[in-house]
Amino acid sequence: MSRALRALPSVDVVLRSGAAEPLIDRHGRGEATRAVREEIDRLRQAVRRGAAVPRADTVAELALAALEASGRSGLRPVFNLTGTVLHTNLGRALLAEEAIEAATAAMRGALALEFDLGTGGRGERDEHVRELLRELTGAEDATIVNNNAAAVLLVLNTLGAGREAVVSRGELIEIGGAFRMPDIMARAGVRLVEIGTTNRTHLKDYVAAVGPETGLMLKVHTSNYRIEGFTREVSARDLARLAAERRVALINDLGSGTLVELARYGLKHEPTVREAVAEGADIVTFSGDKLLGGPQAGFIVGRKDLVAAINRNPMKRALRVDKLRLAALEATLRLYRDPDRLAARLPTLRLLARPEAEIAALAERLLEPVARHVGPTFQVEVVSCRSQIGSGALPLEQIPSEALSFRSKAGGGALNRLAAGLRALDVPVIGRISEGALLLDLRCLEDEAGFLASLSGFRLEEGGP
Repeated sequence: MSRALRALPSVDVVLRSGAAEPLIDRHGRGEATRAVREEIDRLRQAVRRGAAVPRADTVAELALAALEASGRSGLRPVFNLTGTVLHTNLGRALLAEEAIEAATAAMRGALALEFDLGTGGRGERDEHVRELLRELTGAEDATIVNNNAAAVLLVLNTLGAGREAVVSRGELIEIGGAFRMPDIMARAGVRLVEIGTTNRTHLKDYVAAVGPETGLMLKVHTSNYRIEGFTREVSARDLARLAAERRVALINDLGSGTLVELARYGLKHEPTVREAVAEGADIVTFSGDKLLGGPQAGFIVGRKDLVAAINRNPMKRALRVDKLRLAALEATLRLYRDPDRLAARLPTLRLLARPEAEIAALAERLLEPVARHVGPTFQVEVVSCRSQIGSGALPLEQIPSEALSFRSKAGGGALNRLAAGLRALDVPVIGRISEGALLLDLRCLEDEAGFLASLSGFRLEEGGP
C-alpha cells in the first residue's frame, strides 16, 4: 500500500505532462493546480481501496473533466420533449430569429436606448415599441415592464392604492409558485372586495359593490383553469359600461394574451388584446413570453391619461425592461405586421400549428436509431399523444401529436434511470413519464440531427446514468 501511494504522480509531474497542456490553456495554471491536487487526493483514497495507480496523463485528463463539468452553466440548452410547448420551467417561448439577431446587435455596441436621435436630447425607452403596440392593439397608449405580474402590480398601485378593488371571487387566480392575485393586490396597496361566488357572479354583484371607496374594477382572465357546469360571469363589455357610469377604471388582465386570432392556426379561440381594448377596458395587461412568442415582458395598454399616470409611478423604473429584451420585443412585434407569414417565422405559433402528419413522419424516422441507442432493455414504439400549450394558456386545449414511447422490459426503476440518463446527455432530453411509459413528445423537436448526435452519448448504468 505504501509503495502504491508513493507511486502516485505529484502535482508538478502531472502539470508537466502532455495532457496538462489543454488543462492549463483553458483554465489557467492556478485553477489547473487546484484541480490536479483535488484529483490526486481523490485518487489516493481510491488506491487505498485497491484501485490501480493512474499515470500522470490520466490524472490531468480527470482534472480537466472535473473542471469542465464544474464550469458548465446550469442554463443549458435542452430538448423539450415534454409535450408542453410553452413550458415555464424550460424558458417558455422560443424567440424568432429576428428577435435573436436584434438582441445580439444590442449586446455588441451602444444604441439609442433613451436617446432621441432627432433632437439630440434624452429619449424614452418605451417609445421603441409604443407605436407598434398601439397599431397592433388599437389602444390609445402603451408601456412595458418586466413581466405581467409586475404590470398588474404597477397598474393596481397607480390607479387604486388606498382604495377598493372589486373582483369576482371566481377570478382570484393563483399562478405558478403559489403567486396569488390577492397577495399582489395587498402589495399594491389596494383593498380587495370579493363579489359573487366561485362559479357564478352577476352584474348586480358589481353594482352593489361599487361605491365611493372604489378605485377600480378588475377582471382577470382565468387562463390557467376553467370552471365548468353551473357558471356565470359578467362580460368585459358590460363591466366597461358600468365602470364608465360610476367613473372608475376597468382593468382587464388577460394573463397570457395574444395579438392574433388563434383559430386561424387550428387552435381554440382565445380573447385577443384588440378585442379586450374594443370591449371598453380602460387598461389591458398581458404577457410577452407566452402566446405572443417574445421574451419575458408585461404589457400595459389602454387610455392615454391612465398610461401616463402609470409611467409616473416611481415603481415603473424598478420594473422596466433592459435593452436586450426591448430589442427582441420590438423585432417580435414587427413580425405581427405580416400575419400571412407569422406562423413560419414565430416559433411559438409554428410549433402549435405543426401538422400531426409531419410529427408522425419524424417519429417513424427516429424509431430505429433511438431504439438502437437506448438498447434492448426497453420496448420503443411510436404512439399518438396530446400536447398542451402551457404557461396558463388554454388549459383545456390539447393538440394531437406523436411520441416515442419507452417501456421497460426489466421492471424496477429502469424507466427512472432512462429518464436520468437522457437528462445527463450533453444536450439533455426532457420527456415525461405517464402510465408506465416514458414519452418523448416530438412536437417541439426541430433539430433532428442534433437530437441524434446528443443521443449517441447515452449510457444506462445500474443505479443511474
